[in-house]
Amino acid sequence: MPIHFGTDGWRAVISDTFTFHNLRMVTQAIADAIKSDTWNDGSPVGKTPDPDKMVVGFDTRFLSDRYASEVARVLAGNGYTVFLTQGDAPTPAISYIVRHMGAIAGVVITASHNAPRYNGVKLKASYGGSALREQCRRVEVYLNDNEERGRGPNMMDYQQARKLGLLQRFNPLPDYYAHLRKLINFDAIADNPQRIVVDSMYGSGRGIIKGILKGTGCEVREIRGDMNPGFGGVHPEPIARYLGTLAGAISTGMGDMG
Repeated sequence: MPIHFGTDGWRAVISDTFTFHNLRMVTQAIADAIKSDTWNDGSPVGKTPDPDKMVVGFDTRFLSDRYASEVARVLAGNGYTVFLTQGDAPTPAISYIVRHMGAIAGVVITASHNAPRYNGVKLKASYGGSALREQCRRVEVYLNDNEERGRGPNMMDYQQARKLGLLQRFNPLPDYYAHLRKLINFDAIADNPQRIVVDSMYGSGRGIIKGILKGTGCEVREIRGDMNPGFGGVHPEPIARYLGTLAGAISTGMGDMG
């Protein structure tokens, strides 16, 4: 199977290589690799994670919510208790929640800054960061081995998994916001509130800055913050060629900064 994990997971074109079948097979390989005795070798874990707990999140791309549900079904079918986000959420929030919950790993359905036709899988280790290269290699080994043996994924019906408590929906943002409040001096921000324009570029960061700055007195105005899996025809990447909308908003006085 021509699936390889790069520097931060697997990405492919939707309906080409990134299909429901391939995603289920990748998820089964992840489940197998994590159950292996040496999965956490080399991971800088501050506390022993729960080997049966997994976190799954997703972005705003086409079918990301459906893909995430399939990941959760396969993980539940392999005996994991899966915490699946209620809606799209930014990857940093999922990374934090993996550590906060003490999960063995996390899976995020996203293709980051790539074109809308792509989707992908980010695998987070128990410390919240990207899985180690050796861990990703193990996933590839199990993926190829399962394919050669004709072994398909173990899957559980969504409603059955919910009934058994193996699939739980949750909102990661309250805990994430609470964590950020320990890191950022919000009193200093409140002492000098600004008018801020946030260009969410139709991504899973929509609404996040407004939520973080709530109560500081800052006036936060968001643009491109609705659901648009096509990202308005651009890549969701904050580089000069895609920031004309934000620059225009600032130049017309919508905010002091963006």
